[in-house]
Amino acid sequence: MTLLDHVPAAPAERAGDGWRAVVHALHALVRAEAGAEAQAAGVEAADLEQSVWLRLLERRPGPQVPADPARWVRSAVRAEARMARRRSRRERGYTAGEPPGDWADCPERIALGADERRALRTAVGRLPGRCPRLIEAMLAPHDPTYREIAGELGMSQGSLGPMRSRCLGCLRRMLAAEVVAPELRGMER
Repeated sequence: MTLLDHVPAAPAERAGDGWRAVVHALHALVRAEAGAEAQAAGVEAADLEQSVWLRLLERRPGPQVPADPARWVRSAVRAEARMARRRSRRERGYTAGEPPGDWADCPERIALGADERRALRTAVGRLPGRCPRLIEAMLAPHDPTYREIAGELGMSQGSLGPMRSRCLGCLRRMLAAEVVAPELRGMER
């Protein structure tokens, strides 16, 4: 059913009577054809029917029934069903956990990543003792092993784990202190 079937005709709206007659004449045919083609197109019959009505309203110059209504409705429904099938082949839904869009080359993402790395490197430089050298060695782009890091820093490999844990704890506290606390919400007393 369409809205045109449910609205009572007012005397001032006689211009809309032409479209009402077209809808009344083609309604059953459009519904039947859309119902028959919808499953194969992978869309709902009501969506396909709405597309056909929209096509009729956009393409026709005035409220008139096409010369061969059965042929016009059949070809319009099939054309809309073909477009729906093409659309469903091109479009795909997001899988769980997948970010919408390709963010790898996004300028905003690149700038935010650079800011985060800069803030991290600055905080690492303020760490006490041998922590800055240890964290810098662990952040090296060539991904060194514990043996290589221990040799570079001149310390035993067994002491790297506990020292790394202390340094990361200190770094977490420093970064948490730099993050602005959220404002209080609601009424303050």
